[in-house]
Amino acid sequence: MSNDPLHQFKVVNLFPVEIGGVDFSFTNASLFMVGTVAVTTAWLMLATKGRGLVPSRGQSVAEMFYEFVANMLRGSTGSEGMRFFPFVFTIFMFVLGANIMGMFPYFFTVTAQIIVTFSLSMLVILTVVVYGLKRHGLRFLKLFVPSGVPVVLLVLVTPIEVISFLSRPISLSVRLFANMLGGHITLKVFAGFVVSLGSLGFAGVLGSVMPLIMTVGITALEFLVAFLQAYVFAVLTCMYLNDALHPSH
Repeated sequence: MSNDPLHQFKVVNLFPVEIGGVDFSFTNASLFMVGTVAVTTAWLMLATKGRGLVPSRGQSVAEMFYEFVANMLRGSTGSEGMRFFPFVFTIFMFVLGANIMGMFPYFFTVTAQIIVTFSLSMLVILTVVVYGLKRHGLRFLKLFVPSGVPVVLLVLVTPIEVISFLSRPISLSVRLFANMLGGHITLKVFAGFVVSLGSLGFAGVLGSVMPLIMTVGITALEFLVAFLQAYVFAVLTCMYLNDALHPSH
């Protein structure tokens, strides 16, 4: 079990709860989602508590994240899109926090669960649809009718645009889920090689050097991927929100 690369993703009920035949159990996934929110919120509050003109290291990092997301949102949606800043910043910090927490031994990676990433993706898409319809009404449907396309081709282009829009939550969720799942499995496999070879004596210890180097390298890469995947999720969220603000192509 210790060398099973998939065991780390098993969802376990910590406090079984069933109401009306529906399972509301508090699981290890629930625990680490709550933990991610608590740790991220606590860090941001502590880092910005002083609000000094000469920022501390923690405040500098927090402000860097703030400006990073703000510039990303402005670049994708314009200044008008800043009304969505709390939403995008929250998603970015949650995904980043969950990815980083998943790198610690014996911790659970919630972003390696497709139901979690799909829920986040649906939250983004539903925000786009609800805000788009509320602000533009039926004009929001112009999103599926590209300007400049001949009427004859609209019969073909419009269904493609609809399918492309409907596939967004799938691609958005699978991208994050697959990268975190695949990276952690690879890391577990190489770490398992180190343990297995190390138990074979002197020759095994020598043979475990290369897997150990790979484990260290993959660990560093996974920390980079943790940030990149949070960035990709956030920047795609900004692009989709731009469609709610400006549905016309």
